[in-house]
Amino acid sequence: MSGLSGKIALVTGSSRGIGRGIAERLARDGATVAIHYGRDRPAADEAVGAIEAAGGKAFAVQADLASMDDIKAMFAALDERGGRIDILVNNAAALVSAHIQDTTEEIFDRLVSTNLRGTYFITKYAIERMGEGGRIINISSNCTRVAYPEVSVYGLTKAGIENMALGLAQQLGAQGITVNTVVPGIVDTDMNASWLSEDTKSYVHGLTALGRLGSVEEIANVVAFLASEQASWVTAQTIEASGGCRI
Repeated sequence: MSGLSGKIALVTGSSRGIGRGIAERLARDGATVAIHYGRDRPAADEAVGAIEAAGGKAFAVQADLASMDDIKAMFAALDERGGRIDILVNNAAALVSAHIQDTTEEIFDRLVSTNLRGTYFITKYAIERMGEGGRIINISSNCTRVAYPEVSVYGLTKAGIENMALGLAQQLGAQGITVNTVVPGIVDTDMNASWLSEDTKSYVHGLTALGRLGSVEEIANVVAFLASEQASWVTAQTIEASGGCRI
């Protein structure tokens, strides 16, 4: 029997990229996975189909994380399927590249409402449906510890998520619920392909102790460990899976 058999996992932003890799790995380990998407239903359906073709279980749920109405509707849909959530992976986030002098109120509000408020309330509603031994895993970014002035708003939202994890770990420990954060380095995904030219890749390799880009699977492996029983004594931790990026 697979280690996550019978578990229900919600992975936000899992129709593509790192989120999809995490969803596929959790499904391979036996979990039934709710594939969350914001706008791209065909990509979500494709992810569900790939998981089912591999013998796993998955279904799609939709919500614009900037909309509280959408978030509440998503949980209503989850409740129709039983309502229990054993594993929450907060992966979805919006990113806009803009230095502070170019950041408008609209950009700021969009990123904060999506990345911070949306994640906060998804976590709140998931906790209400989570029993003993639940797992909350946040996906952050190394821009919380390294200067990337062109994504300052994104960075502050991710720093907020990391801080939230500490308080939740303390609060939820009595219920056996663990709360941890994974910090990916620069990963070879379709979303990064637009700026990862051969020259850029060489530069990134030089920034990384292991001398290469990371893979989606390598991030998913860390998340799968934190979701498993083997990580029952690990909480309030921020684990960087970056190959030693800018150490």
